[in-house]
Amino acid sequence: MTVHERPFGRYLEDFNVGDVYRHWPGKTITEYDDHLFCMITMNHHPLHTNDWFASESVQGRNVVVGNLVYSLVLGMSVPDVSGAAIANLEIETLQHKFPTFHGDTIHAETRVLDVSESKSKPDRGIVTVETKGFNQDGKEVCYFRRRVMVWKRANAPERKRPYDVNAAWDA
Repeated sequence: MTVHERPFGRYLEDFNVGDVYRHWPGKTITEYDDHLFCMITMNHHPLHTNDWFASESVQGRNVVVGNLVYSLVLGMSVPDVSGAAIANLEIETLQHKFPTFHGDTIHAETRVLDVSESKSKPDRGIVTVETKGFNQDGKEVCYFRRRVMVWKRANAPERKRPYDVNAAWDA
């Protein structure tokens, strides 16, 4: 029997400047998603939760709260970028470029901008990336850059499970 571990995140040696990661899968944002996020984050702006108010706005309908779109795009990038990270160091240049509406499907891509070894800790490095979120029509709805501290492969802690992995399939 062969056991296959799904990679989650990358190590410093895996990143190359210019590489692009197309994150999978996308996510269709429902009205429920938007309202729940607004309630959890205490954002009660009627543009997101009141159909009548939104119908009188420039957009003419409810707009998905921008931080939900950002959170989804960031989350989509985690398995490819920061799943094995030590820390997220910085988010910069967050831009909401086009409104997102209920029923829109968001996809994301990340490009590697810089890869450098740590000057003070030889077991790790810093990766700078830019991530874009797109709707189903290919319109860019969200953009941000971030810096992530990641392990070098040889120094990364072992990924363990809270049970005996050898006994899991002995039956």
